[in-house]
Amino acid sequence: MRYRVLGGTGIEVSAYCLGTMMFGAIGNPDHDDCARIIGAAIDRGVNFIDTADIYSAGESEEIVGRTLASRGDRDDIVLATKAHFPMGEGRNRGGNGRRWIVREVEESLRRLRTDRIDLYQIHRPDHTTDIEETLAVLGDLVRAGKILAFGCSTFPAEQIVDAHHLAERRALPRFRTEQPPYSLLARGVERDVLPVVQRLGMGALTWGPLAGGFLTGRYRKGAPVDLGRGRAALNPSRFDPALPGTAAKLEAVEALTALAEELGRTLPELATAFPQAHPAVTSVIIGPRTMEQLESALKAADLVLDDATLDRVDEIVPPGTDLYRADGAWQPPALTTPALRRRPEADRSAA
Repeated sequence: MRYRVLGGTGIEVSAYCLGTMMFGAIGNPDHDDCARIIGAAIDRGVNFIDTADIYSAGESEEIVGRTLASRGDRDDIVLATKAHFPMGEGRNRGGNGRRWIVREVEESLRRLRTDRIDLYQIHRPDHTTDIEETLAVLGDLVRAGKILAFGCSTFPAEQIVDAHHLAERRALPRFRTEQPPYSLLARGVERDVLPVVQRLGMGALTWGPLAGGFLTGRYRKGAPVDLGRGRAALNPSRFDPALPGTAAKLEAVEALTALAEELGRTLPELATAFPQAHPAVTSVIIGPRTMEQLESALKAADLVLDDATLDRVDEIVPPGTDLYRADGAWQPPALTTPALRRRPEADRSAA
């Protein structure tokens, strides 16, 4: 396993990061099985584990914390978690403000059975909270020893830059990492996020290498899709082969599958190896639900994609192109709130 320094922090992390979103009620409810997956990943050289408070409402953090405590190797693991999304009903139970972050850090520490979090990440932007508020409380938590470094997740490039410049102006600690979606079918971050991360000396922990299942080989052109099960049931419009967007993804999957076969590898192996080729990427998050899925991901660890292969990939999915928009990727209010992009009717004409 290769190791890289995380965003100038001096912390060395494995090129694979074990993502634990699928541990708990929303994925694998068998805690003992999840513990075996964590142990197998660590035994194979993975020293970086990523979780979040929202994953199965804290259950994922509890599984990770219990496993590391029982193994006795917490000090050998770089442990990352996140906060932002609402945890339960009621007001002020989410977001990026001081009131919530201070509370939720303590909750994560309790669930993870640890006295510090190595990397604490802001899971999504929050347009209701000034970024100075967020950076200030994160800096206070670093000084208190509760967290050692902090980063952001799925932030657009302009907000990463704004946060960096504000940190400089206010003499505040800055985001050290960004966690963007990045895959063979989701290459939009190559346009701006990854170049910004490189320029600012940040680490990039990419998620979603299998593009929501499209790069597992499960969905193929001409094959029926059960829109009543799994991810397809949650968002049928993303998987309906009759829609042009889905048809384009399936065309790309066919070409990428053929390329993987020429290399003597599987499509998931090609997909997992692809983000490793980008110089901005520090670690690729793999999120297995089963031991078999972990083993499949680890098989790609020795796969080196040469320039000729990457040129072929560029022909199939051009650089900077998003054929797949990752679930949960952030959308700015300017797009989600019609009133922000529509003048009053009386002012919409040129005359």
